[in-house]
Amino acid sequence: MSSTSSPQNFFSFTTKSTTGQPYPLSQHRNKVTLVVNTASKCGFTPQYGSLETLSKTIDSPDFSILGFPCNQFGNQDPDSDEKIQEFCSLKYGVGFPVLAKTDVNGSNAEPVWEWMKGEKPGLMGLKRIKWNFEKFLISKDGKVVGRWASLTDPKSLEADIRRELAKPSAEVKSEL
Repeated sequence: MSSTSSPQNFFSFTTKSTTGQPYPLSQHRNKVTLVVNTASKCGFTPQYGSLETLSKTIDSPDFSILGFPCNQFGNQDPDSDEKIQEFCSLKYGVGFPVLAKTDVNGSNAEPVWEWMKGEKPGLMGLKRIKWNFEKFLISKDGKVVGRWASLTDPKSLEADIRRELAKPSAEVKSEL
């Protein structure tokens, strides 16, 4: 759900934590954020490990990764939020936030996903998410600056992320 009627950026949204509590994305303001729709029983599931490696490689307080488990593709994340958390922690040592299971397509799609797809359509202008582990890169000022398909290994995004990290945040720019 959105905290404003017409979202201006990624940080305008609130989603849900695995405990069902509101999770305001504004807590990632002024951070470069990699957003990924995830699944625990998918051929791309090992990307959890790549995401965790990327998080540790970049190791910056100005970078975050957010996982959004989704069961819309081949029933590949059927477990409860609690079991998903346990799986991510035990199997891949995931330290980044993995939020409540959500829809990324269709009439029940999480509003932040609808917004991101609208801001950065995929190949041939298609907005829908095609499969698990699509990735969106959000700039420090909350704009979508990149979108990659499931086949893209998260570790290959390091240069793009570092380039965004090197840019001043909107708040810094306004002080100059």
